[in-house]
Amino acid sequence: MKKSSLLALVWLCSALAFVSAQAGYNIRVTINGYDQPELYLAYYLGDKQYIQDTVARSADGSYTFSGDEPLPGGMYLVVMAPDNNFFQILVDDQNQRFRVWADKTDPLKDTRFEGSLDNDLFYNYLRYLGEQRPKADELQKQIDAETSVKKKERLEADLKALNEDVASYQRKVVANHANTLTAAIIRANMPADVPAFEGDEKEVEIKRWRWTQQHFFDQINLGDPRLLRTPFFFQRIDTYVQKLNVQHPDTLIGVVDEVLRRVQPAPETFKFYLVHFLNFYAQSKYVGMDAVYVHLVDTYYSKGMAPWVEEEQLQKIMDNANTLRPLLIGRIAPDLRLQRRDGTPVSLHEVKSPYTILYFWRYDCGHCKESTPIMKTFYENFKDKGVTMFSICTKTRDEIPGCWDYIDTNGIGDWLHTVDPYMRSRYNSIYDIRSTPQIYILDANKRILYKRVGAEQLEGIFNQLLEIKAE
Repeated sequence: MKKSSLLALVWLCSALAFVSAQAGYNIRVTINGYDQPELYLAYYLGDKQYIQDTVARSADGSYTFSGDEPLPGGMYLVVMAPDNNFFQILVDDQNQRFRVWADKTDPLKDTRFEGSLDNDLFYNYLRYLGEQRPKADELQKQIDAETSVKKKERLEADLKALNEDVASYQRKVVANHANTLTAAIIRANMPADVPAFEGDEKEVEIKRWRWTQQHFFDQINLGDPRLLRTPFFFQRIDTYVQKLNVQHPDTLIGVVDEVLRRVQPAPETFKFYLVHFLNFYAQSKYVGMDAVYVHLVDTYYSKGMAPWVEEEQLQKIMDNANTLRPLLIGRIAPDLRLQRRDGTPVSLHEVKSPYTILYFWRYDCGHCKESTPIMKTFYENFKDKGVTMFSICTKTRDEIPGCWDYIDTNGIGDWLHTVDPYMRSRYNSIYDIRSTPQIYILDANKRILYKRVGAEQLEGIFNQLLEIKAE
């Protein structure tokens, strides 16, 4: 009994040792014609490439990339010095340990693998495309040059048949090797079968756009973690968010939520895109996009869905959202109680006007000196059309007299000018005034219509507002 137990223990230890030996990755590469001292393994992430591993040339001329932890799945680049020429290989759970033979001058033609059926499949596909592309190019060239209608139609039929052969090959690979990364890549890049729509040219264009919005990801599984490290994944999502949808914060909130919902089954992909969207909309130069930022914080970060963020950084993110939230377009502008030149109090909300321009400025601010004359002209043209200028000079204490000197010198005394010598209103923090000038446009109810616009934009904005009002 003891002997049997000992043998079982020995067998178990041997099995564990074998499993341990097989863990991680081991990719041995031999490149004919390449004799540089180092070779690099890189990967795609977002719209960039990063170095994963660097290895030295061994005595037999090969290069072995290895590590104790498995590589994340995706498309990797074997990069050759000194020109950074490269060829691609696929890595996933089933492709972590294999050999590669390639040729420096023509990796596509001569690359072969041992121990990686997915890479064999991938390179067979690339070679097939390489054979068909010149045929398609030649047919297209003949079509463009042909003047005979009948001959052109025959050539177009030949090109259509060739394209169908390629599509048939793609469908066959996807059907027969459904779980491979090659199949996922092919499927993701197959053209959509857009139906025919009825209507005039404009109606058809709109219907195609709407259909494309709804079916843009039909062929690509955003929850496949391997696709994060491919050269097309970021571009595909970026096209969907930035080009296929109206760039309005309300629309984009739904669009971003949909992308995050689709990538959520892949934790690393979810993390990448949640961070990407937060940073992107935090830095957006377009007015109103801070609403997307606030939504991301409220919906994901504050709900514990970003556990990778350290507590101190998370608090900064949430504090920033708390500052921005009251200033979002469509919200009622926070009230401020300030004082006029004669010291009498005045609040923003007690000003009765169809439109109020809230203007934060300083007399020693270079941009303010450029903006103020433009705003003066704007006000002279629009003061009879329901516009009130509510001006806040952001100087304090003994610097305030300079505000009144500047106002008198520049002939803008007919604005409603205010100051806050001791910052009791806290307008600096409430309105997040980090620089001047800052311009807000408020409606009769002090709802924020526009914010942080340039003085030169005011006339165009108000012409549009008044036109809408008239209609």
